[in-house]
Amino acid sequence: MATTRTTLNRPLFTGVTGVSALRRQPAQVHVIEQSHQRCAALGLTRIERPDHEPLIRSDLAVARERNQRLYQHAAPVMEMLFEQIVNTESMIVLTDANGTILHSVGDDDFLERAAKVALAPGVNWAEQSKGTNAVGTALFEERATLVHADEHFMHANSFLTCSAVPIFDPRGKMLGVLDVSGDHRSYHQHTMGLVRMSARMIENHWLSDDYSDRLRLHFHSRPEFIGTLLEGIVVVSADGKILGANRSALDQLAMTGVALRAQTLASLFDTSVAALHDHFRKPLPVPMRVQLHGGPQFHLSARFDWAMRAFPRNTSTPFLAGGQRPLHELAVQTPRIPVQASPSPAGLDYLLTGDAQVDTLVQKVKRIIDRDVPLLILGEPGTGKELLARAFHQDSNRAKQPFVAVRCAAMPAPQLEAELFGSQIGQRKGVRHQGEVGSFVQASGGTLFFDEIADLPLVLQAPLLQVLTQRRVSVPGATKGIAVDLAVICATRRDLRALIDSGQFSEDLYFRLNGLVVRMPALRERTDLAALAQRVLRAQNPQGAAEICPSLLARFERHPWPGNLRQLTNVLRTASLVAGDEAQITAAHLSDDLLEDMKRVAAEAAEPFQTSTATAVADDDGSTESAPPITAGESPPTVMATERTLQELEVEAINKVLVATDGNISEASKRLGISRNTIYRKLRWNRAG
Repeated sequence: MATTRTTLNRPLFTGVTGVSALRRQPAQVHVIEQSHQRCAALGLTRIERPDHEPLIRSDLAVARERNQRLYQHAAPVMEMLFEQIVNTESMIVLTDANGTILHSVGDDDFLERAAKVALAPGVNWAEQSKGTNAVGTALFEERATLVHADEHFMHANSFLTCSAVPIFDPRGKMLGVLDVSGDHRSYHQHTMGLVRMSARMIENHWLSDDYSDRLRLHFHSRPEFIGTLLEGIVVVSADGKILGANRSALDQLAMTGVALRAQTLASLFDTSVAALHDHFRKPLPVPMRVQLHGGPQFHLSARFDWAMRAFPRNTSTPFLAGGQRPLHELAVQTPRIPVQASPSPAGLDYLLTGDAQVDTLVQKVKRIIDRDVPLLILGEPGTGKELLARAFHQDSNRAKQPFVAVRCAAMPAPQLEAELFGSQIGQRKGVRHQGEVGSFVQASGGTLFFDEIADLPLVLQAPLLQVLTQRRVSVPGATKGIAVDLAVICATRRDLRALIDSGQFSEDLYFRLNGLVVRMPALRERTDLAALAQRVLRAQNPQGAAEICPSLLARFERHPWPGNLRQLTNVLRTASLVAGDEAQITAAHLSDDLLEDMKRVAAEAAEPFQTSTATAVADDDGSTESAPPITAGESPPTVMATERTLQELEVEAINKVLVATDGNISEASKRLGISRNTIYRKLRWNRAG
């Protein structure tokens, strides 16, 4: 290997184009040295004649048929690329994921020279066959690779300089390699850039073809770059899950493909599919402004390849023949107008909407950020436990690393174990095989969130404790553990102490996870429902959210909301769609089942009673005065004693509970399942009437 090291350290050739000598970064030199060591371990020598035998014609035909889709996307791009490098003594090569050349184009005189080293269709250029070379090393490293002159392991290939870039599908599976190989004396520093752009073009074509019936979001921090190769593309399912993305998206979001696919549209860009539908159904819509939680802002256009008649709202936009008008046509017409986005809160500050309990909770949580203290979040389903966890992650030093959520109640023990620990990393057919990467490894450097940790099977609790204690994961089948660096957040709706007493939860694990414990209040306990509701509506339509009419908002504040924030969000998203372009959302826009629930809750609370205690109520200016009591035998003003209004029945119910609690507003609000502000307002309305 001394020969190899000497070769790498001496100055490399300067191209005839006049570019400066090729300067290799230490990391690039290390890649070549590692490849040389692998080749030596395989028993290859630098002076031996490489294997030039191509596949027989029938096998090549099978390989081409198996990769026909890759060829169809790559061939036109290769022709365009060839126009950029014509007459430079170069050729363009497309290989499959095993390194077998499927197709090539190039200068005729150079093709003849390349044929002497079997740089031709049907020949395999994996490392075990041809030693260190751009195609084979790019396959192994799974990244763009430049191999120049004597950096090739075999001397027969040292007249070449090769720039190779792997091609991946939207879920990260390697499809093949695109390579430009040429005479080392004619190497140009811009060649790698051209190959990178061409590979991304192939990947984007593949993505559009793969998800032609899905919502595709095209974004960039600068709106003029939407529609170029620099744009990020994210594919979203109908329910808002992230299905795939191109490499530019991963680069801009600073996330791995695995981490991104763990996100949803709401968690990533704080918007919804319905909001996108509404925004881009308008004639000539401008790009929507979105922002990562605590991160950069982007301008976003949406492409849909299904008909607008499938949308939930009517529109005056004309259809094409047959009632078809793909929304991507509207996105193409989007003007490139830079828009200044107004600053918005992010991270934990995003949770502050006026409720004193949440304010106190957030202040506590802020004090343990980056202090290696576990966070345990308690609360009913739908209260926003994961939202708090993501906000905590976003405000930490780990914000640019993955946030990985594990749903402990969603799968049986064997499947959950595979999700957490993954499978062995190995080598298959000479090409590195990543196996299944577990959640521990995925989240390394970032945050691992265990949702409903109380439902973690008992058989997995000891292995989890071991990982958290040793900070090392033992992957099934692997000989060595993998070091991990994790921040751990857990959430549960259940009483962990009771589960410990019943033997269903490990006490040791409990004390390992029990750092700071906070409880997310239920929606019925919060005083900021109006602010939360308006935030949901703004997420639906950032350009002009509808208002909730006061009478409906009052009914919302009386409702117990068993599904908490999740239920409120779903109700408002549906109501917003039903309301269409109307300025206000009213009860007429709600689903029938919710209206029935509201009537039932109101009826249950409206029992006749007597009271003789005056109650202090707050006026709009914050002052207080005594509300007139309802004494025995006295009824509020009604049309008939047996046909009292709903408002009067509500006031009676409130007064009854206030008597039982000796006028304690806070205790009464808990018993009634409504906020203190609602009690004040109901009594004030009664006095005003």
